[in-house]
Amino acid sequence: MTDHSGREQWLKRHINVADARLGAVALYATDDFFAAKERMLQPGEPEWRAGVYDDHGKWMDGWESRRRRDQGHDHCVLKLAAPSTLVALDIDTRYFTGNFPPFASVQACRTDADPTADTPWTELLPRSALHGDQHNFFELQSTGIWTHLKLNIYPDGGVARFRAYGGVYRDWAREAGSAAIDLAAALNGGVALECSDEHYGSMGNLLLPGRGTSMADGWETRRRRGPGYDWVILRLGHSGRIERVEIDTAHYKGNYPHQLSIQAALLEPDRESKLRSQCVAWPSLLDLQYLRADSEHEFIAELQRLGPISHVRVNIHPDGGLSRVRMYGRPARG
Repeated sequence: MTDHSGREQWLKRHINVADARLGAVALYATDDFFAAKERMLQPGEPEWRAGVYDDHGKWMDGWESRRRRDQGHDHCVLKLAAPSTLVALDIDTRYFTGNFPPFASVQACRTDADPTADTPWTELLPRSALHGDQHNFFELQSTGIWTHLKLNIYPDGGVARFRAYGGVYRDWAREAGSAAIDLAAALNGGVALECSDEHYGSMGNLLLPGRGTSMADGWETRRRRGPGYDWVILRLGHSGRIERVEIDTAHYKGNYPHQLSIQAALLEPDRESKLRSQCVAWPSLLDLQYLRADSEHEFIAELQRLGPISHVRVNIHPDGGLSRVRMYGRPARG
């Protein structure tokens, strides 16, 4: 997939399960003398801080090891946010120019505990060439379910961001008939697929754990100057009957939406190609409701009983920002 815009749209249909906000952790690195391994899993774009140095040298936004003087190579072991299937990796070397690794490989394992010296690893990405100061994107051919990754860099150097895109695995057969859970949560496999606008904040933020830390940690559209309203389409991690909806406008005070409504439908996966035209006719799950600034809202009695649904369109009237969207329900059987 060489077209940049096409790749971006494709990636939006998957989850970065190496995101620290979802719980991904850099467990161990052979060396992170110049820059801490934890920076590699941060969600924001890497920064360049001109003229900033610390006790170890130039401050770099990513993981950077010292210069190796032996025949080995460095590696970092990562715990993914949840057991996941993987479709693509992004080894981002932005701002690493004379200090990026010329090659990298990635291995994976599945274990309930942290990997040990005896843990068997499976190769996901063979030793591959990297380029400095840019995204290095690799599609994967893997059907496995993985919990940990090992990023090998040859022989040393720096990686600004490491992203692993895929889908969260849940044993939904065990969940059927259980208590209501947030079916839209990213950690339950929920994905933000499309939206009318995300000028100030990414639509994927709506499905993150916890309350937003600031307006930057939510979904916010630009000011609408014409007719209409803004919207976002979410795919639930599993189809289910929605019993409670929670809408959080945390930190949005002079820019929260005036009103909100929700439409919903039960779709087969192969019907996602025409969502923008289809969603207009979806039935209402929640009719227009007024919102408050910087507040959590709960809707139960106001919900229409539609039966199992798999997708929702959250409409904000006319524009503004939301921090989180929660869709609590019971997973449908089958």
